[in-house]
Amino acid sequence: MRICVVYDCLYPYTVGGGERWYRNVAERMAGEGHDVTYLTLRQWERGENGELDGHVRVLAAGPKMALYTPGGRRRILPPLRFGAGVAWHLLRHGRRYDVIDTCAFPYFSLLAAALLRPVMGYELVVDWFEVWSEEYWREYLGPIGGRIGGLVQRLCARVPQRANCFSELHAARLREEGLRGEVTVLRGLHAGTRAVAEPGPTPPLVLCAGRLIPEKRIGLAVAAIALAAGRIPGLRGLVLGDGPERAALDGEIAALGAGAIIEAPGFVAAERVEAEMAGAMCVLLSSSREGYGLVVVEAAALGTPSIVVAGQDNAATELIVEGVNGTLAPAADAESIAEAIVRIHEGGLELRRRTAHWYAQNAEELSLEASLRRVMAPYASARA
Repeated sequence: MRICVVYDCLYPYTVGGGERWYRNVAERMAGEGHDVTYLTLRQWERGENGELDGHVRVLAAGPKMALYTPGGRRRILPPLRFGAGVAWHLLRHGRRYDVIDTCAFPYFSLLAAALLRPVMGYELVVDWFEVWSEEYWREYLGPIGGRIGGLVQRLCARVPQRANCFSELHAARLREEGLRGEVTVLRGLHAGTRAVAEPGPTPPLVLCAGRLIPEKRIGLAVAAIALAAGRIPGLRGLVLGDGPERAALDGEIAALGAGAIIEAPGFVAAERVEAEMAGAMCVLLSSSREGYGLVVVEAAALGTPSIVVAGQDNAATELIVEGVNGTLAPAADAESIAEAIVRIHEGGLELRRRTAHWYAQNAEELSLEASLRRVMAPYASARA
């Protein structure tokens, strides 16, 4: 089959769950004998090329552009430019493709592919990592911009498509937005193969890892760790990652006088992240919004339980089995999260063993390989 993968980012030029997903999808399709094109914004420098493994053809549908504002919000111009580039490419070459496989966000490329589908005759497959609530749209873009964003999202949900989601939360929201047809929920994004068989004891260390953006609420995590340190002797915190909230993080640590117990070295290599995760008492995910929560699975593979803060936009709560692989903080305040840290500490080595056992039982379903097999099944049938 002739397949066009459409996403405005490309791993490793930008790093994230979506980038890894689409690179894996494209390379797997090509490895199984399909003719695959990856359509993206230019990520590479002039004179370089963006070729992927497995003979995937990479084409630029727009110039290299900064995707985020200094405050960590998505800029409006790049999605518009990418949508126009996708439309122009499909106007010229759309009949070459049997399938367009695209991310729902940024929406304008999806709308371009949907608009041209009746003329070009390809099937449209859409991956929805998140479906934003009306409240979050208003928070993100303000009352007017948020209303427009919500309307665009609803329009995208209602075009004919084969839809994939990565959580029950966002699958339900997609149906509420008016999707016609079934939604396939893919449970696996974990590409790692390492799994600890028998975890050992660890020092009282709380790890936070990820890009420092407002939604991660890293200041809340710092406040909770500082509060819990008064109840757990020797408790320390470690924040790995960088981003627009870096100055706010440093300010919060200083304001709380927590420099002696909380370390924030910034961005570090993946090898150190894994080593610190394996040696941590728990991983703290203080985010207000998560489309999946891969770090919960990565930590469980190492026998490390997680704390997730409950919230209407946080799909990572679906990965927590209370008292088995971690715990939920029921409210987004330092006291609730500190109490969750204390519960993890009291769970000790037995909780680490339950976490490792939970991962061993669910590793297949949670694997990237399992999701890729489900995604590839229709293509394999068509090829046969």
